[in-house]
Amino acid sequence: MEEQKRIVTMKGNPLTLMGNEVKVGQPALEFELIANDMSSVKLSSFKGKVCIICSVPSLDTSVCDTETRRFNEEAGKLGSDVVVLTISMDLPFAQKRWCGASGVKNVQTLSDYREASFGKAYGVLIKELRLLARAVFVVDKDGIIRYIQIVNELTNEPDYGAALEAVKGLEK
Repeated sequence: MEEQKRIVTMKGNPLTLMGNEVKVGQPALEFELIANDMSSVKLSSFKGKVCIICSVPSLDTSVCDTETRRFNEEAGKLGSDVVVLTISMDLPFAQKRWCGASGVKNVQTLSDYREASFGKAYGVLIKELRLLARAVFVVDKDGIIRYIQIVNELTNEPDYGAALEAVKGLEK
């Protein structure tokens, strides 16, 4: 598996990203994840929709909790042709429990725990931790990546405004 030259940090300590480095303008790579009900979900399941794809290390951390709640709030303001996916290595059972306890209904949580399919395809698998880096990808209705934000420090939140701005104009 390819190691990325891009490095992220956790509390200032460098971590290595594994997998493909994707770029804006290229077709989004397929991945297969596990939903909270243990069903299989692929990116192609959302064809014809704008996808905001957020990867987080774990929903059970404060920053990931805050981020997912914020995107849940924002998702409620977006049109029905936009979906927000939050992907982590958390088990589907833990994701389901977290969503229920947090009242998150506008974001679909998906688990990459089996194959790290998403992490490898999008270059956000952290070698040292086997968790996903904090990142936001926006994929248009035609399956083209239109925005990428890899957050350099895992303990920081993403730039919500920039990510949401990238969605504007794609939902029509």
